[in-house]
Amino acid sequence: MELETFLNLPTEEVARIVREAGPKVAVFPINGTRRWFLLEYPELVVDDFARAYFEIGGQRHIELYKLFFDHGIETLLTPVFGPDLLDRGDEYKELVAPGLLWFTENPAFLQFYDAYDVHVSIYGDAQRYFKGTSYVHLLSAFEELSRRTAHHRTHRLFLGVCAHDATETVAEIGIRFYQEQGHAPDRRQIVEAYYGEYVDPVDFFIGFDRPTAFDMPLIATGNEDLYFTVSPSPYLDAHTLRVILYDHLYTRRLGEEDYTMVGQDDWRALAQFYAVNRHHVLGVGRRDRSGNFWIPLPPVTLPDIIDETGE
Repeated sequence: MELETFLNLPTEEVARIVREAGPKVAVFPINGTRRWFLLEYPELVVDDFARAYFEIGGQRHIELYKLFFDHGIETLLTPVFGPDLLDRGDEYKELVAPGLLWFTENPAFLQFYDAYDVHVSIYGDAQRYFKGTSYVHLLSAFEELSRRTAHHRTHRLFLGVCAHDATETVAEIGIRFYQEQGHAPDRRQIVEAYYGEYVDPVDFFIGFDRPTAFDMPLIATGNEDLYFTVSPSPYLDAHTLRVILYDHLYTRRLGEEDYTMVGQDDWRALAQFYAVNRHHVLGVGRRDRSGNFWIPLPPVTLPDIIDETGE
């Protein structure tokens, strides 16, 4: 199937194709939300910023979750909080608790979980980081949300909270399991204990800005496809998601290389491509004039000998 055809299929047909390829596990940290909000709603910054930010940003979260589920993704992991965010200052700290409660108590979120039959789980080390702090009340809210949506079966949404380093938690899981069972847990049992249920290895990860993959412990195998949007995550739309899905389903699915089957014209094209891109590096960027933002540089140059349509 050609990309243009895939982009113009009805959403239900895309979802069918994605599901036929097997259950998909996607990781999508929604980053750049403040940048997106300030760009799209500058008139709301001067008034009740926090409330407007949560209401509009929260609604955008829901729309993005629906976008993935409507396109056939069954399991979505979205890291929402890491301890490093507390280093952004007191103003940001004041947004943490209300922001995390928004996922657990806001009527629009609860209605979405019910309408889309979404089981929500919180993964990570929130217990370790929040216990004994002003955020401790969030732990009971997380548990209540998981209980409230436990009977939902169609989709799974895992919200990552302090999921940046699972080392100590995995050690505790192993110790506790050995004490109870008399032998060490296998990989599946560790994953189940960490996430609350078994999660298959990640199929693809969609990040934003500087290329870095994070907050998907135990299920990142090195076989996942990595994508990074140039615009903040809230700008993701159906077109961009379909471009990613097409690449994941079709473009990257290469068989074992058989260099004996590569013709001389193809070798020459490949040699020219490498020659003109010898000093290009994926992931290299520059700072903008203000020094506040990282901007990726164009990654490759396509020589004339290579058809830009990929056909």
